[in-house]
Amino acid sequence: MTMFLLADLANAGGALGAGLAAIGAGIGIGQIGKGALESIARQPEATGDIRNNMILTAALVEGAALFGIIVGFLAMVL
Repeated sequence: MTMFLLADLANAGGALGAGLAAIGAGIGIGQIGKGALESIARQPEATGDIRNNMILTAALVEGAALFGIIVGFLAMVL
């Protein structure tokens, strides 16, 4: 009985972790976009540099989120 309980807890924890990673990534990318738009509004001549940095930072956030989601799924499977 305790073996099934531990497996259920691992599944719940993995699913919760994967969901939190996805939500965190969405919030982070939203904040990146918000900051980039505010920066472009204040200094329009730096649009290209701001856009490039925004895309790079968003890609790094996506990578960290993907890692968190994979770890969450592995916790459910293993």
